[in-house]
Amino acid sequence: MLSKLNAAAIIGIDALKVAVETNVSGGIPSFTVVGLPDNAIRESRERILTAIKNSGFEVPPKKITVNLAPADIKKEGTAFDLPIAIGLLSSLQLLSGIFEGTLVMGELALDGSVRRINGALPVGIMAGMEKIRRLIVPASNAPEAAVAVSASGSDVEVYGVSSLNETVALINGTSKLAPVTVNVAELFECEPEYPVDFADIKGQAAVKRALEIAAAGGHNLIMIGPPGSGKTMLAKSLPGILPPLGFEESLETTKIYSVSNLLEKDRPLMVTRPFRSPHHTTSNIALIGGGAMARPGEVSLAHNGILFLDELPEFTRNALEVLRQPLEDREVTVSRITMTTRYPAGFMLVAAMNPSPAGALRDADGNLTASPPQIQRYLSKISGPLLDRIDIHIDVPKVENMELFSQSSAESSKTIRDRVIQARKIQMERFASIPSPKIYTNAQMNTRLIRTFCRLDRESAQKLMDAMNRLNLSARAHDRILKVSRTIADLEGSAEIQMKHLVQGIQYRNLDRDFWSF
Repeated sequence: MLSKLNAAAIIGIDALKVAVETNVSGGIPSFTVVGLPDNAIRESRERILTAIKNSGFEVPPKKITVNLAPADIKKEGTAFDLPIAIGLLSSLQLLSGIFEGTLVMGELALDGSVRRINGALPVGIMAGMEKIRRLIVPASNAPEAAVAVSASGSDVEVYGVSSLNETVALINGTSKLAPVTVNVAELFECEPEYPVDFADIKGQAAVKRALEIAAAGGHNLIMIGPPGSGKTMLAKSLPGILPPLGFEESLETTKIYSVSNLLEKDRPLMVTRPFRSPHHTTSNIALIGGGAMARPGEVSLAHNGILFLDELPEFTRNALEVLRQPLEDREVTVSRITMTTRYPAGFMLVAAMNPSPAGALRDADGNLTASPPQIQRYLSKISGPLLDRIDIHIDVPKVENMELFSQSSAESSKTIRDRVIQARKIQMERFASIPSPKIYTNAQMNTRLIRTFCRLDRESAQKLMDAMNRLNLSARAHDRILKVSRTIADLEGSAEIQMKHLVQGIQYRNLDRDFWSF
């Protein structure tokens, strides 16, 4: 007998509806799965048959054929266990329920219990688009899928099951399980806790100002300073002054974490901006994404948040160069023979580095800690095109002892965040009339928008030209200066870029000039 029901395959960070067709007939006993399954699906035979037996059902020796359609798209993972088992029980006429409008996903354990799967959020979004009426997922994934249903505004009923028997009872109509619902507004009501507050950081007023500008305009930033100057602590404090995630941003970020199996079980929706800090030994693929089945990398996991690269010159040259395209396009394209997958990568790059391979540029006696050629080789690991894509370069000096023991209070992250939010509102209003691509911050402006919103008077334009000639700046650095100057003006509530805003923007190009004079 033939049975049909719906499941889903994860393609990138989206879900595709898959028809699970199960046929049981006479012949030599066998269990065959076709439709481009991966090894995990091929191995599901023993899991499914053992789970069915341990759940109290008997499978006679028959010829069993399972087809996953469309057959020309690769299927992977263990989430097809439950739909295949339900289809098999239906073909054996051990189920009395109907599958029309039902989508089932879940991994089976040998005892018949249902385990957590990846990608429940995109599956829930797809279910709403495909007019699915009932979505059955593992109990631990049900809140995540319910969030997706709430986001799409569909009338899909989400059920969380913990065993094969519970799924059978639900389909047969004998279960008392209630649909799972999630109040999305409540998830955003709690004030997030951040590990570092700006009030905890002694001194470094100039660096804090640069971080505020970076947060207000979404600008990439690099900090240069000796060990112990507080670069890492400053970077970790940055999430606390960023505006809170909007619902659409939260949904985009959660989809990436959902398919990567990094979503916390008790948190069905990402409500704080991600902060990713990969080690400098991270490979190109781990950083940018890819692999045999094209997984999201660190740049995508930092989407709508911060990617912090500590000890920037210690990363391999290739790893740094692959950052250039996502920094410019805000997405990553991973191409394989069988498919091309695009992952969002709209992150703020925050990098930190020492001025010398030995750490500090000079020792206590004022002597260089390394020879000039060694320092130049160290700095040359960061290419000019990559530096061009970093808007703000800031020097982080060693904190003086007097500042360390000072009892004066500094501004809190909340106070700075209020100013950042106000500057972001100005930018949202500025770019509201732009249809596509959607622009949220000054850092996302293209050349046409820069000409429109970053106009200079004659005196300021001459000042910028002189700076470009003196520092030998590229055209891309010219645009970065204008974007940063526009953000500084927004923080001060100025409709026009004034000379003082432009001068401050030029000062944030330390690595474009002879910063280390030997």
